Amino acid sequence: MKIKSILVTQPKPESDKSPYLDLSKRFNLKIDFIPFFHMEGISAKEFRQERINLADFTAVILTSRHSIDQYFRLCQEMRFEVPEDMKYFCTSEAVAFYIQKHVQFRKRKVFYGQHNIHDLAPILRKHKNEKYLLPHSNTHNKEIDEALDKEKINFRKALFYRTVPSDLSHMKKLEYDALVFFSPADVKSLRKNFPKFRQRDTKIAAFGTATAKAVEGAGFRLDIQAPTPEAPSMTAALENHIRGKSGKK
Repeated sequence: MKIKSILVTQPKPESDKSPYLDLSKRFNLKIDFIPFFHMEGISAKEFRQERINLADFTAVILTSRHSIDQYFRLCQEMRFEVPEDMKYFCTSEAVAFYIQKHVQFRKRKVFYGQHNIHDLAPILRKHKNEKYLLPHSNTHNKEIDEALDKEKINFRKALFYRTVPSDLSHMKKLEYDALVFFSPADVKSLRKNFPKFRQRDTKIAAFGTATAKAVEGAGFRLDIQAPTPEAPSMTAALENHIRGKSGKK
């Protein structure tokens, strides 16, 4: 079945230069953006129950834009002034540049990998003397912990926020040729909001190993996967599939 409509479970891009908009124009696609979940940050009172002193850490490992926002939000609520020499280790360049929303971007204190924690590992090895804080959500990817433990990184993870399925009751049906998921939370939201959903000819795309496992674990067919060597981005994976190339690893 030819893909003519796509639902991307993320907020609509603010820039007109989005690769999704370019994809839409080149293949005459209808692409809608509807987040399937939202973030709820934990309170300062709840964080204190974890008995974690923010001042004990010299570096922060950030795996998403959400983790950046929630880290600085909670620091503010805790009245903790983030030191100027705090170091930030991000899983991708996009995550790293997002830090500019909160602090001045300086290469001497912002480090990043290409796509994930495994890409970041060689950089972390060069800074083993740091004491790392890993902000995470209730849907934390355990592969991150395993990778850090393997590298013998001195870190402590802390719950900063929760992913909560959005209320999608305004959508009666999912009438799209393809659904694009970026988190296991997207799959959870799908099952909660659309319990009668049957995949049939609908293509399902997943970004990241954890998301792909969540799709298959929920009993759905995974048709398109990213990142891969052939498709480092989701838009590249979608384009390959539309052109008739393989969309899975």
